[in-house]
Amino acid sequence: MLNNIGLPGLLLIAVIVLVLFGRGKVSSLMGEVGKGITAFKKGVNDGAKELEDAKVADAKDVTPAEKDKV
Repeated sequence: MLNNIGLPGLLLIAVIVLVLFGRGKVSSLMGEVGKGITAFKKGVNDGAKELEDAKVADAKDVTPAEKDKV
């Protein structure tokens, strides 16, 4: 059912939402959505950095220490 919306359908939905909620409410809602997307991207980047740091820590030199020669 939703496969055939197209551009005119999306414009109609946008106009209806704008009429129902008003410009100010839609504007503040989109601002909150933008903040959420930014926070999500930051979390993904922090997680990737944390995994990379863990990989670097695991890749450190793990050769056994040389025993004292007698």
